[in-house]
Amino acid sequence: MPFEVRSRPLAAVLTLGCKLNLADSDEIAGALRLAGFDVVGHVCEADAFVVNTCSVTHVADKKSRRLVRSVRRLAPGAAVAVTGCFPQSAGFEAVQALGADFVGGTRDTDKAALVRFLAARGPASSPAPAPAEGRMARAFIKAQEGCNDVCAFCIVPRTRGREESRTPAQVAAEVARVVEEGAREVVITGTQLGAWGRDLPTPLAPHHLIAALLERTEAPRIRFSSLQPQDITPPLLALWGDPRLMPHFHLALQSGSERVLSAMRRRYTAAEFRAAAARIRAMLPDAAITTDVIAGFPGRKRSRFREHPRTLRRGRVLPPPLLPLFTAAANRRRPHARPTPARREEGAHGSPPRPWRRAPGPLPSTVRRDHSSCSLGGAPPGPRPGGRMVRSHR
Repeated sequence: MPFEVRSRPLAAVLTLGCKLNLADSDEIAGALRLAGFDVVGHVCEADAFVVNTCSVTHVADKKSRRLVRSVRRLAPGAAVAVTGCFPQSAGFEAVQALGADFVGGTRDTDKAALVRFLAARGPASSPAPAPAEGRMARAFIKAQEGCNDVCAFCIVPRTRGREESRTPAQVAAEVARVVEEGAREVVITGTQLGAWGRDLPTPLAPHHLIAALLERTEAPRIRFSSLQPQDITPPLLALWGDPRLMPHFHLALQSGSERVLSAMRRRYTAAEFRAAAARIRAMLPDAAITTDVIAGFPGRKRSRFREHPRTLRRGRVLPPPLLPLFTAAANRRRPHARPTPARREEGAHGSPPRPWRRAPGPLPSTVRRDHSSCSLGGAPPGPRPGGRMVRSHR
């Protein structure tokens, strides 16, 4: 395959984690294009790398560390910038020790500093903006950042900081931008999306944001991301008469047990979850309601776990085989209890120890060390450093 001749430096933006990280990566990619870079969303031998990390579990921490090391090994002379939640939880110095040239957090100021750093390090090029290549039909737009809650199992308030909402005009401008680039569906996301607007000079609620987007944008499809039971209000549901709003509600549960929810320090009860689901069904009988359930929360008994399916059945939520299921993992940075060394050896509940899984091998041979694998159209999903998939922002 012949080499591509480029007049602009190439940046690869690699994303781990949630929809909010995808939204952040899309904004970083757009800023890099304006700064004079061509941008791809897959691993190749680029002039600069942005690794947007996750730290929601100890497994996410391990993936983040491995991806940073792999990128540095792949391109020793490239500039490597690391952002996202992992630096916030592990510490900036620890991330620099992995080979990062720049380490930033999750706020807009961090992203701006990242782009300035790569622009200063990158080869000289024309600053004329390049069009977004291969825009996906679905785009993620961040409306809100941070969380003021202190749930027992969650590190997000530490990594994302306090709540900070964008104004309706700012969110509408982002939606208009991605629609102009070819997006057919926008997903409005945030750390605690139901808290949107309450920190603005004039406090607002999520239904004000949705109404503004319906009025000010021409997005063909709008999807509102995760909400909690207390966020499902009549003014919010009334907006779903507009066919552009997708009839899908991701309603947080985490546990069907009232006692476990209290131990988790959640701001709702299982009864309130069922009531919120009933309000959705009364207004939109055919709506899809999905949720998350945490299994293995410290102190939970088997009898408490049986309350999950009862709550889900009463709320007419998707059946358990279709639900995301998360295991509460021990991690020294999480506030919940850790298993003792003896319990770690014998398993979570006295079960036989789990066999060790062999770590992935070296960088796969399919990753070519030349620019021929760096087509702007993007490569199809395939092996990534460390043998695992990496989300693409394209």
